[in-house]
Amino acid sequence: MTTIVLIALAAGCASALMFASIISGALISLVLLYLAPLPLMVAALSWGPLCGAIGGLAAAVGLGAIFGLPYCIAFAITVALPAWWLGHLVLLGRPSSAAPAADKAAAERPELEWYPLGRVLLWIVGFATLAVMSTLLTFGTDAQSITTTLRELLLKVVGAQDDLDAQTERVIRLVIRSVPLAAAAMAMTTLTLNLWLAGKITATSHRLLRPWPDLKSVTLPPITLAVLCVAIALGFSGGLIAILGRVMATALMMTYAMVGFAALHTLTLTLKNRAFWLGSVYAIVVLFVWPVLAVVVLGVADAMFGLRQRFLRRRFPPPLPAP
Repeated sequence: MTTIVLIALAAGCASALMFASIISGALISLVLLYLAPLPLMVAALSWGPLCGAIGGLAAAVGLGAIFGLPYCIAFAITVALPAWWLGHLVLLGRPSSAAPAADKAAAERPELEWYPLGRVLLWIVGFATLAVMSTLLTFGTDAQSITTTLRELLLKVVGAQDDLDAQTERVIRLVIRSVPLAAAAMAMTTLTLNLWLAGKITATSHRLLRPWPDLKSVTLPPITLAVLCVAIALGFSGGLIAILGRVMATALMMTYAMVGFAALHTLTLTLKNRAFWLGSVYAIVVLFVWPVLAVVVLGVADAMFGLRQRFLRRRFPPPLPAP
């Protein structure tokens, strides 16, 4: 237990320092801020969720004591809570409901059914939405005050005055409306990337307490598409509900983008230059961003029509039963 506590404190200190580095204002501090959950996730995946929880609690208390309560709450919501809970879910397993093995030795070591990765992604959607909405609520308690505060911050950054021409005003409004969406997409991407990196680090050190999952087979629960439609509909309402709907819709679309990439990895299995084509797609998405919408469409199409299952049945049919 002492070893777990010491490792938890070390991970908490590393995560807290990375989170607090944003105070310096250096550009590299943004990278450290986005990677702040990584030490806690590695601790949770390597030594169990309790280790991640102890480290996150110690880091939050330390930040609160040094920098004040707002930093403590922000760290707890955006870093400590997701790191602990996602680490818990990844390691969550139960005995498989398959038929019992005839071999006694195999029966003593039952096959485990691990928590589905698709549901882990939905939890990340929840954490990303919570983080973005919590941040926006620090700007005001209603949509008008949030928009006003964002406008003032944007004008201060660009050094513009209040008396703007019509075209500039339209650009400013478009940017303000895009800020919550960009924040949701960034939160979704960084949390997922941190969890993947933590898994890779833990697996490389042979401390991952579960087998490495087949990422290209990840699927979302069928109700996810209905939730996305509801979130998009809420985005056309008004007030805070509209902002919440847009943030959640953006996070869910990023989830379908990940499913789209998984489908792309499956549908290109038979290509000779597979690495080149996959690398080209990733490079285009990173450079231009907007092509990710095509990947989102692919993910939604796969969820609706089962593109991967049809491809695998056609290209890799199951073997015929022995006579």
